[in-house]
Amino acid sequence: MPLSVHEPDAATLARSADKAAGELLAPPAPVQLPDVVPAPQRVEPDPAEDWLLSPDAVIVTSADPAALTVAAYLAELLRPATGYPLPVTDTTRPAATGGIALVLTGDDSLKDDASLNDDDGLGAEGYQLAVTRAGVTITAATATGLFHGVQTLRQLLPPTIESAVPVTERWMLPGGTITDAPRFPYRGAMLDVARHFFPVEDVLRVVDHLARYKLNHLHLHLTDDQGWRIAVDSWPRLSTVGGATEVGGGPGGHYTKADYRRIVSYAAARHVTVVPEIDLPGHTNSALVAYPELAPDKVAPPPYTGTEVGFSYVDPADERTYDFITDVLGEVAALTPGPWLHIGGDEAFKVKGEVYTGFVERTQRIVADTGKTVVGWHQLAPAAHVDGRVLQWWGTNGDDPATLEAVRRGARLILSPGNHAYLDMKYAPDTPVGQDWAGLIDVRRAYDWDPGSHVTGVADDAVLGVEAPLWTESVTSLAEIEFMLLPRLPAIAELGWSPRATHDWAGFRDRLAGHGRRWTAAGITFHRAPEVPWPVEGAGSAQPVRPQIPAQPGPDNAPVPSTDNP
Repeated sequence: MPLSVHEPDAATLARSADKAAGELLAPPAPVQLPDVVPAPQRVEPDPAEDWLLSPDAVIVTSADPAALTVAAYLAELLRPATGYPLPVTDTTRPAATGGIALVLTGDDSLKDDASLNDDDGLGAEGYQLAVTRAGVTITAATATGLFHGVQTLRQLLPPTIESAVPVTERWMLPGGTITDAPRFPYRGAMLDVARHFFPVEDVLRVVDHLARYKLNHLHLHLTDDQGWRIAVDSWPRLSTVGGATEVGGGPGGHYTKADYRRIVSYAAARHVTVVPEIDLPGHTNSALVAYPELAPDKVAPPPYTGTEVGFSYVDPADERTYDFITDVLGEVAALTPGPWLHIGGDEAFKVKGEVYTGFVERTQRIVADTGKTVVGWHQLAPAAHVDGRVLQWWGTNGDDPATLEAVRRGARLILSPGNHAYLDMKYAPDTPVGQDWAGLIDVRRAYDWDPGSHVTGVADDAVLGVEAPLWTESVTSLAEIEFMLLPRLPAIAELGWSPRATHDWAGFRDRLAGHGRRWTAAGITFHRAPEVPWPVEGAGSAQPVRPQIPAQPGPDNAPVPSTDNP
């Protein structure tokens, strides 16, 4: 029988959030320069230089197309709540004073490493934001840095800037300077669209949540026992047959190639790289339903709508399996401009020892032939190393000799410890959705660990970054996605972005508290975690009705506006 899935509605989630609010409430306070999440590298407040965004303000940047695109995004972000026109102009036109300037430094010596470890520049993702009475300037070496600076500017405005309708507000920014760059180059979250399928618009909404907190990778878990979610021309039944199920017996679904390109393009415009995962050799029941020739016994299994793991696998002894892998990974790689291709590799309980490592080694070579860098769950560790290989570590005990040995052979790690970063875990025993096999993860548990030293013996420089996975065995809607992501996603984002020296739970929870009003203004569902001192909403606070996600308009969910006629 299909698994019965508890589906709390929005009202249930809201009641749970209100109950969790507890007594840790405080009056709203004006935004201060150090309030940013993730914590910046260096903050130098200057209250004498506060700046007021006025109705005649102009956004000025260079004629560089990428900078103009970021400027247009900023204008679309600020226009709905302010009601101001905020025209965008490049420096070849007359520049108005008292506006917002986005400045590219023209540093062409940048490398792929996004960290800032010296005083020579801002790095590939860094920025400097200066607020004075004369205006605001964001300076960066790349459009990515400008985009991150825009997200910081957004947080320095009053929370009602997130409203989709005009709000009467004094749009004041605190004066001073922020100089900032990330600790780790890879900062991401994973959305499992295989256990439950989510339409494109929901995925785009998740991209916006990542971009808001300077996360730069979206890992899509595209295939599993319950459903195959990406169209493959050479194996069409994967999506039409394998994609027709999901946990609980729902209709499932899949992304066409046009859908996937839309996700990739939307993410890229927000400086987020999509990392597709095709899970192999296990977690493949949906593929075997569609193509029984891939099964060890060549018999099609029944569609699976439960949540058990480890029972399915493609035949590692059949050459047809490797034809399948070559075709599928080749097509997915061709659709994906980012450098990463994730091959899963976990919980293949029936493919053991040398058979498993042989399968992984051959699949790694297939990935290399596509021109991509292989990523896999840390169960890949015993297989031979290939250049650039990345292991995603999801353990709950940092003592892992096999992973340490893989690192010694050249692997790098993405840290996703199940008992800290798995955002499908419940906050508390009464959380209405989620799992608890890795324990309960409240906001403090999500925040209080160090990616740079979490796996015993692995040095900081072998850690590529962090990722927060959201598995969806029990998550069935956008509201539930947001409820599980927020407020824990900003905690993971701070671990990936901020210098370790800034790590401080008391300070973080106070900074995080101000974001509840932002999410409310934006119509975002979130959990009012009792350990966070959420502000009391005053009688005059804006309380807009949560909007439906539009196909086109809106500062976050629209495509980045054209800059042909700024």
